[in-house]
Amino acid sequence: QVQLVESGGGLVQPGGSLRLSCAVSGLRSLRSDDYAIGWFRQAPGKDLEFVAGVSWTGVSIVYADSVKRRFTISRDNAKSTVYLEMNSLKIEETARYYCAGAFPGVWPARTRFEYKYWGPGTQVTVSS
Repeated sequence: QVQLVESGGGLVQPGGSLRLSCAVSGLRSLRSDDYAIGWFRQAPGKDLEFVAGVSWTGVSIVYADSVKRRFTISRDNAKSTVYLEMNSLKIEETARYYCAGAFPGVWPARTRFEYKYWGPGTQVTVSS
């Protein structure tokens, strides 16, 4: 059974930083090298938005234009964990953040339809 569990959310002031983690389990029995991992977010009353994605090897990465040069996605396969380092956070980036596992072999994966497995999410609130 594939599971993704996010952690690291919380309250942060505008301009601050947070690091989110996504613990991935259950992929070892499959062709793990095919599974990209992505981060999405959904603000109240808004659609789900792609934030960043990383290929299984960690070599190939894609970002939404709105977070380039501020957010960094990385993965540590030895720990089965994917990270999202977020800097210079803005109030409008208050949202629930989700990590997701893409369908095998799909890359780059920028839309929700390309992701098969989803975590429950972690709340990030940017407020003074």
